[in-house]
Amino acid sequence: MPKPVPAAARVAELRTVLERANRAYYADAEPVMADMEYDRLLAELTELENAHPELADDASPTRRVGGAPIEGFKTVAHSIPMLSIDNSYDPESLREWHARVLKGLAGQGTSGSPVLVADAKIDGIAMSLRYEKGRLVHAVTRGDGVKGDDVTHNVRTIRSVPLVLGSGVSKGGGTPPAAPGGSVPDVLEIRGEVYFPLTEFQRINREREEAGEEILANPRNAAAGTLKQLDPSAAASRKLEFAAHGRGEISDDAFADSHTAFLDRIGALGVRVNVPLAVTADADRVLAAIEEFAGKRHARPYAIDGVVVRIDRYDLQAKLGVTSKSPRWVIAYKYPAERKTTVLIRVEPQVGKTGKITPRGVMEPVILAGTTVRHATLHNYGRVRDASTDPTDESAKRTDIRIGDTIYVEKAGEVIPYVAGVDVGKKRGKEKIEAPGRCPVCDGPVEIEPPEGAEQPTLETSRRCINPECPAQVRERLIWFAGRKQMDIEGLGEKTVDQVRAAADEHGKPTIPLNTFADVFRLHEHRAALVELERMGEKKVDNLLAGIEAAKSRGLGRVLAGMGIRYVGDSTAKALARRYPDLDALLGASVRDLMPNAKLSKGDAERLGVERDGPGGEETGLGVLTAPVVHAYLHSPTAKKTFADLRRAGVDLASGDYRPPGKAAAPVDSPFNGKTVVITGTLESYEREALKAVLEGLGAKVSGSVSSKTGLVVVGASAGTKLDKARELNVPIMEEPELLAALKAAGV
Repeated sequence: MPKPVPAAARVAELRTVLERANRAYYADAEPVMADMEYDRLLAELTELENAHPELADDASPTRRVGGAPIEGFKTVAHSIPMLSIDNSYDPESLREWHARVLKGLAGQGTSGSPVLVADAKIDGIAMSLRYEKGRLVHAVTRGDGVKGDDVTHNVRTIRSVPLVLGSGVSKGGGTPPAAPGGSVPDVLEIRGEVYFPLTEFQRINREREEAGEEILANPRNAAAGTLKQLDPSAAASRKLEFAAHGRGEISDDAFADSHTAFLDRIGALGVRVNVPLAVTADADRVLAAIEEFAGKRHARPYAIDGVVVRIDRYDLQAKLGVTSKSPRWVIAYKYPAERKTTVLIRVEPQVGKTGKITPRGVMEPVILAGTTVRHATLHNYGRVRDASTDPTDESAKRTDIRIGDTIYVEKAGEVIPYVAGVDVGKKRGKEKIEAPGRCPVCDGPVEIEPPEGAEQPTLETSRRCINPECPAQVRERLIWFAGRKQMDIEGLGEKTVDQVRAAADEHGKPTIPLNTFADVFRLHEHRAALVELERMGEKKVDNLLAGIEAAKSRGLGRVLAGMGIRYVGDSTAKALARRYPDLDALLGASVRDLMPNAKLSKGDAERLGVERDGPGGEETGLGVLTAPVVHAYLHSPTAKKTFADLRRAGVDLASGDYRPPGKAAAPVDSPFNGKTVVITGTLESYEREALKAVLEGLGAKVSGSVSSKTGLVVVGASAGTKLDKARELNVPIMEEPELLAALKAAGV
């Protein structure tokens, strides 16, 4: 009779076998074990570890099934920033990037064309895995590029992420044995994408639909939501995967001297890598590979939105360097939005948070960019009416959309479906799209812009319900308030708002009040009722309430941005929060103080009953037409009640962005201070939002449109109508070299 194997030896053996099976399946694509056998061995290992807690090891394969839930996320700084990548959308822009690379290297004394590497751009969540002495210690999201969320508890559940690099590493954290090509560095950061496999995404959505649950919107958002779970068992059930495509900090400079060498080295250590599509010094061959891959990308088991092209050698990457937001040695070629045709079945009016009524098309289902699309926006009712009586005007026919038409549908940014036009070669529908004369939700009066009968009639740009108590507006305002750029309340999206608002007792009386912003912060009083809602449960409710509690401290700027106040968007809310230390100071401001630097005409000053000269100081972004509207709202009974309710609910209405007078960040000689600036075109050195933040920090108000009040237009490549308008109005124009010089002089 064979002697029994000691528990410690059997545990070590099982861990080695299971990790080798993981590596064979995920890194080498050569499975060595059936799923049933893997599950049997994993169950045996789990039983042994439970019986012998002294043998516990965080790197054990059993830890992938999920440990204890965490209380919240902590922020971790990246040792090397995770910069975003510039985009190109056509062959010519990629060739222009290649020309800049050659010029930059020539300026550094390097001639000839460097080797380029092209690989698929996986549409997932950027992740940095940090290994110390071969063991996974941190998994951190990109975040803002400088710091991100520590999601190690969830990433540990991903079987394609090695918990220990190499194989046969013993407990105790010593340096792993030599892998092909050498040993593992003491510190090795591997960067890549966490993604939702399409088959798994589709399976989960089928199950959710059958169970009557809301379906997941798309693979990328679903992956992001999974990584935001506090309970790792929820992440384990989703079966996310990981593929590496880059590096972070590496303690051994000799580990790899190029991108392709790095992929070879980490692949040998058991990491799944994003295998290149092309490795060549010929830019035309790269473009050919991109074109060939366009027709094959949908066959991949994950969503792809382009191809990344980079310089292979690390020393050449270092010579080219980085801009403030992206490396110069890499670029992403984005495929154009996929366009499909389908049939328009009907049009439903939707009422937004400001009362704006938007037509939404209901279509025959069509698969677009990997997801099934049944609805698409038609933007506004003016756009779907015939703009011309000329029967030969093809553009008018494409504007005149009718029920039953064959329509073109695209996704804006691969996210928002919209109707791009009509296939006039197909049989046309006969039923015109009728705009509602009254609000379709509350039957309230409708206001049309521009007004009917106006001089020089133009197409209608919008129509809105002007009943402030309209239930549809209340719903949309709540969804907006909880949104990412406003109060950023995870879990309080459209479906949850609808579900909570619909909850009622047997007499139809609402059981969970959710009609005001303050009601959001009182939801913890109704925890028991929330838990009883379908598809909620303890964990989901606790996550929601934790997000609501965190939102209380977002500050004045976020609250103002979330309230949906007319003329107060994100930038104006930030500007007001910089000028006023808290809500009381804002409410104490006069109309004139809200537009401190506006130069008023004598007539405007008399009409408003204010001084022509303002007090100066931090700009707010409000002017002679908008400041009175905002001031009137802030002092309205509705706003007073809202602010009082928020205070009672414990919401912080102080400003963390306040700049005391005399301590403003903008230098006196900044060419941007006090100016309204418009950014147009593509800049090499800055992403639009990043530059906007820099300019606002230098005292500018950044606007999206050019007018006579615009003080400066910053122009990048492929600038369009905004540049034409600036020239027409004689607005000063600043191109990128001049911009960079001005920023440098301002200390940026």
